[in-house]
Order: sequence, then C-alpha cells, then structure tokens
Amino acid sequence: MLKTILLLSLFLYVQSSSIVDVVFTVKNLSTNDRLKLNFVTMITSLFQHTSTENLHLHVIGDFDSHHFVEQTLHTLQYTRQIDKLNIDSLTTKYQQVIQPLIRHFSSSHTYYKDPLFFLSPFLHRILPENISRVIMFDIDLRFDDDIQHLYKLFDQFNQSQIVGIARENQPVYRHLLWSYRQENPHTLLGNPPPNGTTGFNSGVLLLDLSKIRQSTLFNSYLENASLIQHLIHKYHFNHPHLGDQDFYTLLSFEHRDLFYILPCHWNRQLCTWWKGKGYDDVWDSYFNCNNDQKISIYHGNCNTPLPEKLTLEKHEL
Repeated sequence: MLKTILLLSLFLYVQSSSIVDVVFTVKNLSTNDRLKLNFVTMITSLFQHTSTENLHLHVIGDFDSHHFVEQTLHTLQYTRQIDKLNIDSLTTKYQQVIQPLIRHFSSSHTYYKDPLFFLSPFLHRILPENISRVIMFDIDLRFDDDIQHLYKLFDQFNQSQIVGIARENQPVYRHLLWSYRQENPHTLLGNPPPNGTTGFNSGVLLLDLSKIRQSTLFNSYLENASLIQHLIHKYHFNHPHLGDQDFYTLLSFEHRDLFYILPCHWNRQLCTWWKGKGYDDVWDSYFNCNNDQKISIYHGNCNTPLPEKLTLEKHEL
C-alpha cells in the first residue's frame, strides 16, 4: 500500500484502439537501486505482454530520471519517440490546488508530503483535452497480461462512474474509521467484501478524463477545501496519510457512484503489513482475491517482493 516517493507512478492513456500512450512519473530515480530494479521489472513485464508497437511513452520527471528511463528503454530496444515533461514545472504550476490535499492526506508522514503523490486527481487539467482516458499505475508492479485488456474495462463504466479503482486488500480503513465505526456500529464503511466499503488502493487507476472534466461534483472537491474538511470531520477520518488513495477513499464514502470497482486480479496487492496487528479474525476477508481468473497485475506494495513464478495461490504469499 505504501508508495515510493522517489518513483511514484505509471500512467497510461489511450487515444486510439491501437496505440497505448504510457506516462511515467518519476523523481530521483537514478539514485536508488531498489527503485531502479522496480522500474526495470515493471517496464520489462509491460513490454513482454503489450506490443511495443502499440505503446507511446511519455515521462514526467526530473532530468536524471529522464536520462535513466531513456537508457533503460534503449537497452530494451524501444525505438519509438519518448515525450518528456518536467515534473518540477508541473508541481509548481499546480501547487496551489494540490496543497490542500497534501495538508489533509499526508498527516505527519513526510513521505507523502511531496506533491507528486497528488497529481492523479489533476491529470484532467495537466494533460491535453484530446486525451480522454488515463490508466495510472504505481511502478512496484509486474504485468502478466496485456494492458489493452485493462483499458477495455472503461467500456463497462456506467454513466456516473468516472474512476476505476480496486479495493484495498488490508483493513487499513477499518482502522482509520475506528471512531466512526464505534459511533455507527451498523455501518458498512471499513467492512470487508463483498458488501463492505473497504476503501481503495490507488496502485492501479482508470481515469475517464472526459467525464472528470465535466464533473462539477468531482471538481468541487478539488476547488473547495472546506468540502474535504467536512467529510474528514463527518467520518472522523483524522489520520489519513496515503496521498491520493485517501482522497479517493474518503470521496467514495459520500459518492460511491463515482467509482467502478476493478476486479482484484488487476491489482493483486501483496503487502501484509496489517496482518497480526489486531485484525486476524477478518484478515482473510480483506486479503483474499476470490476469483478464478489468473492474476493480471501483481502489486508489490510496501516493498513486498514480487513472486518469481506465476504460481502464487489465492491464499498464500
């Protein structure tokens, strides 16, 4: 669940049925060996399952990260054009609107105070209007499927759904909602699937930018910090610390109809940080990925090693 401040996330958007535009957001990538390995694992597995002829890469990052990405792609014989955007310029430009989110959703964790953790809710403003759909990935992933199959899930959104996102696979929000759940013992908020509102994990995001641009409701929460503060107070959501993930989760408590729930095999989270911390009786209900489909994306959140073979069973790490 924890993200990496130096190597934030991977974004994909599709402009046609054949070309998938991939946008990475990276910072100080070249100075951390673990993060470099994450990037190489992620991009290699992406190329293994999605034809490079169908990919067009865009990199939002600093100079050193741009250089490392270019070197890696050259080694992998990726020959298509790479578009580069300066991350410092973007974070400066959008700092005024991002700061309220940082204030509300980074808590005391300086790890999540970097504006880069809060770019995803603003992608509809950052990217050109001719880009209508975006898929955003953390980079601590391994792809075991063609991402064009993931993109097709946009077609399953109903009229109100503007964000596709998977459930959080740990009782994180059960914990953060402790006070609210004490006052509201019959609430489904924080409960596990299939009926509970577990909260979200933002390691994989499908963002319908066209709908988001037109959504007065969604944009009102970006433009009016008092609306966010109202929800934080209402749900006693007083210790959020996970960046955009907390923003989407809190918004879903009030406006569940904005969100399409991704099948867990598209974000198979491996982190077990919360196991053994007082929730053992309900742990399996959160962590299990109960479907018969093979895992399409493994997510090594909180620095969890990715499985070396495609034999990870539903109930084991």
